[in-house]
Amino acid sequence: MSARKIPIIPTVVVLAAAAIMVALGVWQLGRSDEKAALIAQYGRAAQSSAPLTLPLNVDIEEALFRPARYSCDAPGAWRGISARNRNGQSGYGHYVTCGAASGGELVEVGIGWSRNPAQPDWDGGVISGLIGPGGEQSYILIAEEAQADLQPLARPDPNDMPNNHLAYAGQWFFFALTALVIYWLAIRRRWREGN
Repeated sequence: MSARKIPIIPTVVVLAAAAIMVALGVWQLGRSDEKAALIAQYGRAAQSSAPLTLPLNVDIEEALFRPARYSCDAPGAWRGISARNRNGQSGYGHYVTCGAASGGELVEVGIGWSRNPAQPDWDGGVISGLIGPGGEQSYILIAEEAQADLQPLARPDPNDMPNNHLAYAGQWFFFALTALVIYWLAIRRRWREGN
């Protein structure tokens, strides 16, 4: 087999594509380490931070999983979505978009959990809890003590945040290997047909 039988341009294209895929895999490995560090940072912040007052006057990245207080003076739109309670049981989380008497940004509050998706009877009040990811403002205040005769929702936990970057890296490496194997098989077939 001589080097002249290897097509130069397709080989360069396939090798360049495989190199890009490997680079993306390496990048995802770095992102995996960054995400693990971010999750650890959230855990430390949640344990050692003073409570925040909502609406937020800090970046959401600094606020997640920290304790906070909010006076929900004007409960607005309700939604009941699939959620878990502190015992890990599945049911409905009851969330309401609240306004404060002073006006300003609306805050979404998770007031509790039940097996019934119907809107609970709740007129508002001061909520103390933890800030979790989600909602229209990219965060939700999850009440530490459930309201309206509901059960407490599961506490937001930084360890529940997905870190899929390792899987993404594996996919990129697999794609690169697959491209090289398929190209190698195509070259071998061409050589056999040429003989």
